[in-house]
Amino acid sequence: MNAHSPLRTALAGLLAAGLLLAAGLAMPRWLAFLVTMAAAQGLVSLGIVLLMRCGVVSFGQGLVFAAGGYTAALAFGRLGISDALLLALLGGAVAAAIAAPFAWLIARYRGIFFAMLSLALSMVLYGLLLKSQSFGGSDGFNMGRPTLFGLPAGDSGYAGYAVTVVLSAAVGIAMRIYFDSARGLVALAARDNEIRVEYLGSSVQALIASHFIVAAFIGGMGGALAVMALGHVEPEFSYWTRSGDFVFVAILAGHHSVLAAFVASAALEMVRSFSSAWFPNSWQLALGMFLLAVIRFLPGGIGSLWLARRQRGAHA
Repeated sequence: MNAHSPLRTALAGLLAAGLLLAAGLAMPRWLAFLVTMAAAQGLVSLGIVLLMRCGVVSFGQGLVFAAGGYTAALAFGRLGISDALLLALLGGAVAAAIAAPFAWLIARYRGIFFAMLSLALSMVLYGLLLKSQSFGGSDGFNMGRPTLFGLPAGDSGYAGYAVTVVLSAAVGIAMRIYFDSARGLVALAARDNEIRVEYLGSSVQALIASHFIVAAFIGGMGGALAVMALGHVEPEFSYWTRSGDFVFVAILAGHHSVLAAFVASAALEMVRSFSSAWFPNSWQLALGMFLLAVIRFLPGGIGSLWLARRQRGAHA
C-alpha cells in the first residue's frame, strides 16, 4: 500500500482524531479550550496553505473567519439554530458564498497584488461590522452555548472540543487526499511554472479561484467553531492583525503538510498564551523570535520535517 494512499491517510487521520477525543476527557478545561482554538484557527491557516500551493498568499482570511463567526452567532440568536455541526457548516457555506463573487477577479493577480486585494476585502468587512449597530458595532455580541444533535452541550466545553476535533480531522483528511491527487499536484506545478501548466491545458486562474472558495469555506467553518468556543464575536475577527496571525501560522507550517498547519497553530497559541503570561509587555517579541528561528532553521516550514522523512524513506 502506498504511503500516500487515501486509505492510509484516512486511517491516520481517524486515529489522530480518536486519540485527541480520548485525551480531551482527561484534559483540564483551559487546555481543551486552547486545543479547540488552535484547531479552529488552524482550519483558516490551512486555507492559506492551500493557496500557497498555487503560489499566492491571502492576507485577508480574517474576512472569512469573521463571516463564519458572525453567521454562527446570528443563526443561533436570530434563527434559533443551535446545533454545533450545522452552525459550523453554515458558517463555512456563507463565507464561501461571500468569497465566490470575488474569486475569479482576485485569481487574475499574483504576488503582492493578490495579498493586498484580499486584505482590502477583509478591511471593508471590518469597517462595515464596526459601523453596523445591528451587528453589535465595535463591541460585537455574545452567543449562547450550542447543542449537539439536539442535546445540551453542557458546561464542560468537551462537546465543542469534540466537534472541532472531528471537523478538523475530516477537513485535514480531505485536504491531504486532495494534495496528493492529480489536480493537487498541478497546483504545485503552477507554483513553479505557471506558463508551462497553461500550455499543458490547465487554467491556473480557475485553479486559484477554486482554491480561494475552498479556503473560504474551511476558514468560515473555523470562524464558526472559534465563536462557539469563545461565546462572543466582534469586528476584530476581520482586522488585518487577525489575518496576519493566520499568515504567520501558514508560514510556520509551510505548504508541504496538512498536519503542520494544526501543529503550527497550536504552537502559536501556546507561545502567545504563555509568553503573554510570563512577558506581558514583550510577548510579541517572543513570537517574532520564534518565527525567525523557524525561518532560519526550517525555511520550508515545520512540514518540511515530514517531507524530508518521507523522502528518506522513499530512497531507503
